[in-house]
Amino acid sequence: MKKTIVGITIVGKDREGIVAAFTNFVFQKGGNIEKVNQNVIKGLFGMYLEASFVKKLDLKKFDLELQREAKKQKMEVDTHHETNSQKNIAVFVTKEPHCLQKILAEKSKIKGKISVIVGTEKTLASIAKKAKIPFVAVEERNQEEAEAHLISICKKYDVDVIALARYMRILTPNFVWRYPNRIINIHPSLLPAFPGALAYAQAFERGTKIIGVTSHYVTENLDQGPIIFQDSFTVDPNDSLEKIKEKGQKLEASTLLKALKLHLENKLEVRWRKVHIKPK
Repeated sequence: MKKTIVGITIVGKDREGIVAAFTNFVFQKGGNIEKVNQNVIKGLFGMYLEASFVKKLDLKKFDLELQREAKKQKMEVDTHHETNSQKNIAVFVTKEPHCLQKILAEKSKIKGKISVIVGTEKTLASIAKKAKIPFVAVEERNQEEAEAHLISICKKYDVDVIALARYMRILTPNFVWRYPNRIINIHPSLLPAFPGALAYAQAFERGTKIIGVTSHYVTENLDQGPIIFQDSFTVDPNDSLEKIKEKGQKLEASTLLKALKLHLENKLEVRWRKVHIKPK
């Protein structure tokens, strides 16, 4: 019999008994724990719990009862059900358009719907308007306020996966933990080399002969999430920094798109911090 898989994310103030409360809830509903991952940073508790059910599960009733438990435990809880239905995609952007343009150009070949484009400013709003996709600017300077706005947007558009298309703002655990292995970033270097900002400039200054890009899932640790796909190009000794950036941006766009497609086709699985591509 086919199993129903339900992913549950729990985020809130750390205190004793949270893990037991939600694992017991799953057991009481006849479920089995497939995966569990928890973390605590500066008093913030986050847990991802994946449960399987052999018997037919009333998902609406399950979600309603889970929210009652969440209210009782004073935690924020969300569920994610893996289905064959079309997934909703949010694309987060800042100023650079190349990754967004590539995704939009290939949207008919993506197994998902681009439901919303979110910007840290309004620079790329006209591209979203031309594509007839809602654009929301999250311009709050305060990180907590900005992420509260992001969370409300993602809930409004029922977002399943997030593509960071050269999104130049760090996301904290309070946001990242809500979308485990569902936020995909593109970084302009062959990680773990040259993490952080100005990766091309660092590579140029070091005189590297090969420069690349890395698509990876986002975790609470900056640029250290499980690597999905990497690609590279050779550097001519006469290449200027601008020429290197130009070459890199083309590769960034295609690599992010490839990772997003693989994710939406359910071809990726994360085991022990490594991404495995499922066999056909």
